[in-house]
Amino acid sequence: MLFKTKLTFSQPVGIILYFICLYGMITGCTGPLDVGSIDLENWKNDRYGCKGLRIQDVEEIRKIKNTFLTKNNQELIKTFGRPDRVELASKSQSFFIYFLEPSDNCDPKPEKEPLKVLFRLNAINKVSEVTVTNLNP
Repeated sequence: MLFKTKLTFSQPVGIILYFICLYGMITGCTGPLDVGSIDLENWKNDRYGCKGLRIQDVEEIRKIKNTFLTKNNQELIKTFGRPDRVELASKSQSFFIYFLEPSDNCDPKPEKEPLKVLFRLNAINKVSEVTVTNLNP
């Protein structure tokens, strides 16, 4: 017998390894979400909404926004790419913001507040609200 010691869950190392493996299985098996007819290639190539490609999908976003509830932050990133902006809120909540219209990172700068999709994430990084708005969180 090569190994004489057994790793049991009574040992702290065993418990830690168990939870690391469990976390890896849960988060590693997530893939892109179903987004209906949204062109994700255009979406990802339109950072900050500067090219005007994302605004073409605004009606589809409004139609399917509730399907994103309870999804996690990694699923959003795998689907839509890195958010244009992340804002932290109280009680360990955060917002992932994707601009549909040109934001202040584009040239020329917009005169009004741009339309955007806000994904509110709760303390365990699950989507609790999806809003299409001109308002800031």
